[in-house]
Amino acid sequence: MLTLAGRGAIVAGTRRIGAVVVERLAREGVKIAILYRSSRVEAERQAKACGGVALQADLTDEASVVSAVASAKQALGDLSFCVNLAADYPRASFAKLDAAAWEAGLAGARGNFLLALHASRAMLANAGPTRGHLIFFGDWAAGETPYLDFLPYLTGKAATQFMTRGFALEVARHGILVNAVLPGPTEPPPNMTKAGWAKALAQTPLHRESAEQDIAEMIVTLLRMETITGENIRIDSGRHIAGTAERKSGG
Repeated sequence: MLTLAGRGAIVAGTRRIGAVVVERLAREGVKIAILYRSSRVEAERQAKACGGVALQADLTDEASVVSAVASAKQALGDLSFCVNLAADYPRASFAKLDAAAWEAGLAGARGNFLLALHASRAMLANAGPTRGHLIFFGDWAAGETPYLDFLPYLTGKAATQFMTRGFALEVARHGILVNAVLPGPTEPPPNMTKAGWAKALAQTPLHRESAEQDIAEMIVTLLRMETITGENIRIDSGRHIAGTAERKSGG
């Protein structure tokens, strides 16, 4: 198993679950570069708290990603890990689907691809046999159990979950591991009512949210491992085994 202390990590998407992940990695002694899109003040506050750095990046823009990865490696002195939690949760009912909704839903997959590509290339310079580890974030429903009103978003997450396996195969010969965490309901989205959130939790077999601490602990565990790759790991309070209950659109 790898020792995490002293290794450098890029973490993107550090609001909500990401904030817990950053805190947990910092307790392991990981040096952290926080990538943010627009929340500069919050990112800089988090970076100061964990002794890391905050870097602005648009993950859908390749030049921006290349610059951020290079800056992170230079600032940290090492880049061994990349954890990408960055994602919007765009809702689009069937009546509102259009090209713009599709692009918004697939933006996360594009960002995962670009950040993983350039972070893994930076990891090639590390000593082996394990040179690095990429962690993606998917969604418990982005497989056989879609739910209403999020078709482009779930398609993007399904792409990310397949990319986990594909990327793992591409970079395995270089000693780089790739895995994904698939949360269930963790925190209510900004556009969800209290009744909608209560219904979401009621549909999980454990009748509770996915614990942020469990997610952070799983990430720490995966980063230590040297022979687990290509896995999509659900942390969803059993939501995936319950299927998708029928509901009215907009509920």
